[in-house]
Amino acid sequence: MRALKIGARAVVGLFLCASLKTFAATCTLEVPIVGPIGPGTQDVLERAESQAQKKGCASVLLLINTPGGSLDTTRTLVETILNSSRPVLCLVAPDGAHAASAGAVILQACHVNGALRGTHLGAATPILGTGESAPEDLRRKLINDMVSWMDTLTALRGRNAEFGRDIITKATSVSATAAQKLKAVDFVVDTKEEFLKLASQKEVKMSGGRLEKVEVGSLESFPLDVRFRVLSLLSDPQLAYMLFLGSLALLYFEFTHPGIFAPGVIGGLGLVLSLVALQKLNVEWGGLLLIVLGIGLLIAEMFVPSFGALGVGGMAAFILGSIFLFDPVKTGGYTLPLSTILITAVIFGSLFLGIGYLVVKTVRLRRRHGVAELVEEEAVVTRVDSSGKKGFVECRGEHWSFESAQELSVGAEVLVKDHKGLVLKVEKKSSSV
Repeated sequence: MRALKIGARAVVGLFLCASLKTFAATCTLEVPIVGPIGPGTQDVLERAESQAQKKGCASVLLLINTPGGSLDTTRTLVETILNSSRPVLCLVAPDGAHAASAGAVILQACHVNGALRGTHLGAATPILGTGESAPEDLRRKLINDMVSWMDTLTALRGRNAEFGRDIITKATSVSATAAQKLKAVDFVVDTKEEFLKLASQKEVKMSGGRLEKVEVGSLESFPLDVRFRVLSLLSDPQLAYMLFLGSLALLYFEFTHPGIFAPGVIGGLGLVLSLVALQKLNVEWGGLLLIVLGIGLLIAEMFVPSFGALGVGGMAAFILGSIFLFDPVKTGGYTLPLSTILITAVIFGSLFLGIGYLVVKTVRLRRRHGVAELVEEEAVVTRVDSSGKKGFVECRGEHWSFESAQELSVGAEVLVKDHKGLVLKVEKKSSSV
């Protein structure tokens, strides 16, 4: 009887575990990969991976629509996909989209890939950032390196190695339907939902060689925020390079012409942004540096008469730094609205500028205290020496030494025009006798 009860409990326990597993909430994080591949794309994918981990999503869906971009960033993205702890599904979408150049390479790295019927992909021949072909020796080196890289990816995913080489060596570009016939993509579909249905339960090879079945859950959106848009704007290598050189030129101009302030402020902001765009500075560290720069400029505004240049520059640096620094994925999923950042920046800026105004006003009052306050005041001569040009005057009930270019007599009314130390410079009033 006791054994029967234990057996019944075990059956109930197994049933409950199965039920919990059945009804457990799984999700698939949907991430758009749009525009040129650059620091913004890398930042988005890294944050998406962190968010998928926090939410417990079973897979990640990348919606690709890109003309290509930075080769260095593409390598980082591929590395992230290959080492992901969950399957990464890639779909060229929407209709009319393309996965060109770097996008085609990323597509081959994905655990499961597909394309909508109205899309195309390919043309991954490496070129210089200016859009020109590289010198022959460099071009051969880049192509050979990319071909071996592509061979690794196509072998890992069981896709057409010859097509992978052709898009690099011959800049081949094909439609989605042709790519499926060439076994370059796994599925060609009409809708995103159809692709997810086909990808579900497909067995894929994960990092370390382990096999895993793809699980598709409810779609969770990963929106492209202001941080991505700013980084995307700077992702053009030529723009980033020009921003870097322009910032150095502005800083040099400020150092050689001190006191203008605006070139120094713009140059400082541009230098940090260009270092982030050139991937020489991590996005979060760039944000922290901008916030420190902003606070420093706001403090400087309190003591330096810059006509607002330092204050405005400080607020701009603070806003950009907050956008770069604050990553909602690393703070439990809470999203800080842009409006909150702007309000905080305005409050911060107003506080520092208000304190600066009071400090300057106090300093000016101190400068007017004492002898300086007597300038343009009336006084009466109380004693003169033999020359009649030196002696003492009474002003505001106090006796001060004076000097005058004119001869004065006791009782003469004079005006204080200046002072040298504690000696007043006076002139006789025209009405005095």
